[in-house]
Amino acid sequence: MDFNSTLQNIFPQADQIPAEYQLDAPVHQREYLSNGEMKSWEGQVHEVFSPICTQTEQGLQRVLIGSYPVCSEKEAQLSLDAAVAAYNNGRGEWPTMGVAERIHCVEQFTGKMIEQKEIIVKLIMWEIGKSFADSVKEFDRTVEYIYATIDSLKNLDRDSSGFDIVDGIAAQVRRSPLGVVLCMGPFNYPLNETFTTLIPALIMGNTILFKPPKFGTLLHYPLQEAFRDCFPKGVVNIIYGRGNTIVPGLMQSGKINVLTLIGSSKVANELKKQHPKVNRLRAVLGLDAKNAAIVTANADIELAVKETLTGSLSFNGQRCTALKIVWVHRSIADEFISQFNQAVAGLKFGMPWEKGVSLTPLPEPNKIEYLNACIEDAKAHGASVMNENGGSSAGSFFYPAVVYPVNKNMKLYHEEQFGPIVPVVSFDDLEETIEYLIEATHGQQVSIFSNNSSEVAALIDPLVNQVSRVNINTQCQRGPDVFPFTGRKDSAEGTLSVADAIRAFSIRSLVAFKMNSANKQLINEIVHQDTSNFLSTKFIF
Repeated sequence: MDFNSTLQNIFPQADQIPAEYQLDAPVHQREYLSNGEMKSWEGQVHEVFSPICTQTEQGLQRVLIGSYPVCSEKEAQLSLDAAVAAYNNGRGEWPTMGVAERIHCVEQFTGKMIEQKEIIVKLIMWEIGKSFADSVKEFDRTVEYIYATIDSLKNLDRDSSGFDIVDGIAAQVRRSPLGVVLCMGPFNYPLNETFTTLIPALIMGNTILFKPPKFGTLLHYPLQEAFRDCFPKGVVNIIYGRGNTIVPGLMQSGKINVLTLIGSSKVANELKKQHPKVNRLRAVLGLDAKNAAIVTANADIELAVKETLTGSLSFNGQRCTALKIVWVHRSIADEFISQFNQAVAGLKFGMPWEKGVSLTPLPEPNKIEYLNACIEDAKAHGASVMNENGGSSAGSFFYPAVVYPVNKNMKLYHEEQFGPIVPVVSFDDLEETIEYLIEATHGQQVSIFSNNSSEVAALIDPLVNQVSRVNINTQCQRGPDVFPFTGRKDSAEGTLSVADAIRAFSIRSLVAFKMNSANKQLINEIVHQDTSNFLSTKFIF
């Protein structure tokens, strides 16, 4: 059997899918949360086809797993009005609520979210082709992130529960919400990455407009009643529709106070320009990245292969933190590629529910055509596919391609391929790698592989001023979530970590007064009578 036939055969017949991984029924969503109600929808819908194909008499066919509303600008504007009314210029129930009460609401929501784990995990797997094991990890990590956010806010509030006295002026400094937040998450981590912005924005007292990603949309439907039941009316609103139809009007209204987007810098730039008062708009953005690995002549090749393999091909390379270009010293390039090819050949590929599977189908319908175009462009400029069967495809599955030698005339040198192609560049002088990162439009992370301390030190100092995180002898990654996650250049705006995120979605506010007897009596009455949620010495345990 040739390899193309092997790829064709990874897709099952419908009756061969294990029962425990099947959806009970397609999820045909005909309602959405807006202004505290599940609104019925009878208009246009978008059918969702899984990247998982089945064998049929007509060949491989993507499985229909559901559909969701395609709302218009009218519905989006009504949801915006609901969020604006719930915020009420900072006077709404949610933004004026005490921190302990907001935490309680989020804890209630998390409990209801956990009740929906089974269906959400299955939908992650079916919607974006992520392995079942990694879909479970994404759910569990999201829950952990929520609880870590709660703990971080408790610590922040404890630190703010007292008064600072300087030069006869006393003040209590706390953090206040910013207003209405438009939240748009990515398809590759449709639950986790979305909630790393949505939950901090919410818990800090902002009201939310949430647009689910194009892929990974249905999995948010099981959570909408929990949002409705756990938060005041209009605090969380889920908007549906074509982004280029509904989002421009929201931005042009000037009523969006915070834009949070995990996606492309091009989209972010266009959206920000549409806001009538950009100086009033705060942006929290996770954007493009083309993270590089630098494998020097002094690297442990076996370790470098192991880390770059995982870094470049986990979830088929569809991660913003993936290693998307690998620089290898010319003296070890042949050995590195040989070992890397062997490692690729050892990866299990197949359906997402299979135990130990590493490579799975791709969710984007036109992705394989794009990846093929990248390979053809590289070949036209002198590169070759180095690994056996690299670039082979069937249905929605694309087998990884190791491409070498890549140079600056190729798309793969500059573009973020966001898929299972590993471009390898050889170098003679470390200055070449530094110059690449200086000239790059991206600046998220880099991985350095070397056992020479002088060499590593010589790379660290220039590279920390080009990217936000330098990884030593390990792949690029986001976690642990307490570490800052950000980027330079076109890669990010704002910082996301458990502690940084709650600060990103709030602003420091203070109440100050001169320390005279009348003011001290006044403030003591407010504090002792517990008449202000802001001016308070409550200590949250």
